[in-house]
Amino acid sequence: MLTPRTELLIDLALEEDAGLGDITSRAIFPAKHRSRAVIDAKQELVICGLDVAARVFAKQDPSLKIRALARDGARIKRGARVLSIEGSTASILTAERTALNFLQRLSGIATQAARYAAAVQGTGVRIVDTRKTTPGWRALEKYAVRTGGCHNHRSSLGELVLIKDNHIAAAGSLTQAVTLCQAAAAHGAKIEVEAKTIDEVEEACRVGVDFILLDNMTPAEVDAAVTAIGGRAQVEVSGGVTFATLRDYALPGVDLISIGALTHTVASADLSLDLLKGKK
Repeated sequence: MLTPRTELLIDLALEEDAGLGDITSRAIFPAKHRSRAVIDAKQELVICGLDVAARVFAKQDPSLKIRALARDGARIKRGARVLSIEGSTASILTAERTALNFLQRLSGIATQAARYAAAVQGTGVRIVDTRKTTPGWRALEKYAVRTGGCHNHRSSLGELVLIKDNHIAAAGSLTQAVTLCQAAAAHGAKIEVEAKTIDEVEEACRVGVDFILLDNMTPAEVDAAVTAIGGRAQVEVSGGVTFATLRDYALPGVDLISIGALTHTVASADLSLDLLKGKK
């Protein structure tokens, strides 16, 4: 995930935190003072972002020796070490918070995604994310979703025609919005439309779309909509689905359930950096 965008995010984060220097670490530790540090897990988690965290340390000080002790996607037990860093004490401490911010956020998303993926195992339903991501972080956060075992929906407005309620309202009708998109879309492009009622579901089927997004329906309404669709389009469920109700919506005939909470409502995973004694 070390793309040019990620490199820029790391640069911005380091400049934000250490652009004026680390006056505390530089005051305490002379340039030759060396330490070995490890990042370890304070909870069970799915680790994600090790390459990004390692890159933070390398950008802060290219002389640091960094070694990954795990791989992204691994299920880590509490107390396990995931990354080691050796070199200038001041450099390690200057980069500490920035590296942890990336690692904790991405591991939190991967850990949450793993819970959601496990909850629907055996149903054939795929859990997908949304565009409710941290500005600038979308590629990283969607990578973390995949790392945890869920799947990605579109990553940008240019990847899929998705007609939502505001498009329909402004166009005048669902049929008009779909017809205009069908005329403008490239050959073979997939079209998805949002439906809030059974009437809209039936209208979407008549006009012909590839996906129908059932928005904010109850499980009973979803079941009725699936019957109405009758295999004429793939079915996505979105809106109002929580972890507690996830299995209620993982019904036969449902292909996807999109969950904004995979990225927008996530607690960062608990990891910390500790200096090991006796290393200078």
